Amino acid sequence: MMTFSIPLRIEALRAFMQTIGIQAFIIPSADPHLSEYVTPHWKSREWISGFTGSAGTVVVTATEAGLWTDSRYFLQAETQLQGSGITLYKEKLPDTPTITAFLKARLRPDDTVGIDGMMFAAATVKQLAEELTVGSIRILSTPDPMDTIWIDRPPLPDTPVFVYDVKYAGQTCSEKIARIRAELKKRHANSLLLSALDEIAWTLNLRGSDVACNPVVISYLLITDTEVHYFIRLQKLTTEVAQYLQEMGVTVHHYDDLTAYLSDHLPDALLLNPAQTSYTIYRTIPSGYIVEGESPVALLKAVRNDTEIAGLHAAMLRDGIALVKFLRWLEQAVPTGEVTEMSADRKLCALRAEQPLFMGISFETIAGYQAHGAIVHYTATPNTDATLRPEGFLLIDSGAQYLDGTTDITRTIALGELTDEEKLDYTLVLRGHIDLAMAYFPAGTRGIQLDILARQPMWKRRKNYLHGTGHGVGHFLNVHEGPQTIRMEGNMIALLPGMLVSDEPGIYQEGSHGIRTENLLLAVPAGEGSFGNYLRFEAVTLCPICTKGVLKEMMTDEEIAWLNDYHHTVYEKLAPHLNKEEQIWLENKCTPLAH
Repeated sequence: MMTFSIPLRIEALRAFMQTIGIQAFIIPSADPHLSEYVTPHWKSREWISGFTGSAGTVVVTATEAGLWTDSRYFLQAETQLQGSGITLYKEKLPDTPTITAFLKARLRPDDTVGIDGMMFAAATVKQLAEELTVGSIRILSTPDPMDTIWIDRPPLPDTPVFVYDVKYAGQTCSEKIARIRAELKKRHANSLLLSALDEIAWTLNLRGSDVACNPVVISYLLITDTEVHYFIRLQKLTTEVAQYLQEMGVTVHHYDDLTAYLSDHLPDALLLNPAQTSYTIYRTIPSGYIVEGESPVALLKAVRNDTEIAGLHAAMLRDGIALVKFLRWLEQAVPTGEVTEMSADRKLCALRAEQPLFMGISFETIAGYQAHGAIVHYTATPNTDATLRPEGFLLIDSGAQYLDGTTDITRTIALGELTDEEKLDYTLVLRGHIDLAMAYFPAGTRGIQLDILARQPMWKRRKNYLHGTGHGVGHFLNVHEGPQTIRMEGNMIALLPGMLVSDEPGIYQEGSHGIRTENLLLAVPAGEGSFGNYLRFEAVTLCPICTKGVLKEMMTDEEIAWLNDYHHTVYEKLAPHLNKEEQIWLENKCTPLAH
């Protein structure tokens, strides 16, 4: 029913545009903190379009509307945009125009494009302005139109904040701030403004529930060489948290007072990243007071300390126990004909919830059976909820939040007979996954230099996937975190010991099947060699990989040895925590392969 009201919402936006004299409006997926996942209050792009994916941008002109999104959401967007009057533009395909090319082709010189400056990074607005200037088109930051046209807009959350115990964090707030200040000195800055919610939560050792699946708190943090100022909705602070912040030397302000405070208390040298700070906030600070650069917190947070690494292993162990119980249940339950995508999701969540320190899921589970598996970020609904049968593949991508770690795992499970194409694709994905996991690399190596390892087996068969191969994962924080990545696009951040990254190649055949295999890998020292130190990956995820679809003759001896070693580790670590029947089941799933 939602899509039928979309045209009326677009017309309401057009009326707003006409009132303030602009000819187009751009609505991104972000919030004022430029988050990937946002609280319902800021799901403006979803509200205006009906498209529920986490990434996408809507552009509305007087006569047209378009949605730009990436390959993860092509199939989902095609379905959700039906009847909306919004055209889908598939990013990174040769015939897809960029947003600025689209606007320049439709607007006239001296026309104006509106944006809510709180929802765009300063660097993004600068780039948009430069590209549109070629067509003599202006950018104008306007008030948020959703305040006017979104009548039943959800309020900002007032859920309470809680202190994250140092026994899980490994470092106190004071210790982290001292490290941050040391980094600021190296960059000739004496203050830092943090907008990224995961960076703020990590720095202060605070957690919350403002964003589904991501235990962050909507807030800003200003760190100077002598003071710390925290901007948050005051009703979210319990007596315990208020006392904790006072003990940490943190001064609390209301969330809405940030720009006024910055105007009245301009720091001498404020480190800001224009790619991570909203345009509205950025332009309130005179350029002479800004030192442009990356936030040091992202890198400090990405390298796990010893306590976090120990917690990560403990969380993976408990997650693995739940996963084994689930996979065994799934195997027994599917032949009954009573299991669907949604009921499988509920069962897995319930088994995880039985584990100590469980705090919820880390993202909405993707449980895609057969053709649904080809929708990269598929979410089952009552209208699409497929019944699982003893044939084909079930792709299940899921994760959990535990107090001592965040998990993210994908397994593609053969529920019965497979086609030759399914077996081929499954083996290619598994080979790519293993080839990356086996990597040894010199210190200073970046993820872009390793990405080809996961793709090469597929490329030889002229197959590929358009999403990244790996992303960072937070520590009881966001399941997607940087700055490290493994992907084809450039990223200058080197992989360091203690960094966690996913390994998740895939193949997606529209209308048939989707396959992805994902573990989390921890970068660890591999010893000294030519020209310095080397690193390797340790697979920390503990769950058997389905071998029913493996074409053993296509795998190398080294790949089979890696898989056998991995399964030996999985059994050795999980078996002591399982009952006899579960041990027998797991032993069977971890049976060594041989040519």
